[in-house]
Amino acid sequence: MLLEVKDIHVHYGKIAAIKGLSLQVNEGEIVSLIGANGAGKTTTLKTISGLRPLSSGSVVFNGQDISKMPGHKRVQLGIGQSPEGRGVFPGMTVQENLLMGAYMRKDDLTKDLEEVYGLFPRLAERKNQVGGTMSGGEQQMIAIGRALMTKPKVLLLDEPSMGLAPMLIAQIFEIIKEINKRGTTVLLVEQNAQQALKLSDRAYVLETGRVVKSAPGVDLLDDPQVRAAYLGGH
Repeated sequence: MLLEVKDIHVHYGKIAAIKGLSLQVNEGEIVSLIGANGAGKTTTLKTISGLRPLSSGSVVFNGQDISKMPGHKRVQLGIGQSPEGRGVFPGMTVQENLLMGAYMRKDDLTKDLEEVYGLFPRLAERKNQVGGTMSGGEQQMIAIGRALMTKPKVLLLDEPSMGLAPMLIAQIFEIIKEINKRGTTVLLVEQNAQQALKLSDRAYVLETGRVVKSAPGVDLLDDPQVRAAYLGGH
């Protein structure tokens, strides 16, 4: 098992955002977290990547307890994150943004940059354009590309399709599938539950900081409760 989250509790001040959540991600899988706004999906990713401290419980990555480890060390271990809202550096070029993902690496980046440009030809065409002038879809590509430059073993993707046109959403999901096919494990938080479940080996349904269901993605697509709550009932 690559990643195991065990009975974690996370607070924002006195408010409990995560209440005893457990999940597992095996190497090579795409696993998604679905649920309403405020269910704790983003907080779960932030806790795994070290951006939110745990109140209790543990995060184990590749057999190592990383619960107290600072975020930058987790990146070095192989946890890459593409955050909600993309977080592109607006005054930097596309290429500079991508290289920010590799700022702690000391090895040659040429091959990895080429791979990112292969996945996102649009970014290759515009590598000298500043990030702030790119469209929402292009900025999403930058955010994913930047996370890939950390050479992650697991890629945490937070709402990659948010605010994108349907055609671009389909493209982003194809790219996620391709990233996974090339050997990167993916943990995905996504409002577009239908697309996420189609893509995922397994999924967890979160409600108010807890896991209320977990099953293979295709099974949850057919689950009447999940359909009613997250898939528009049809």
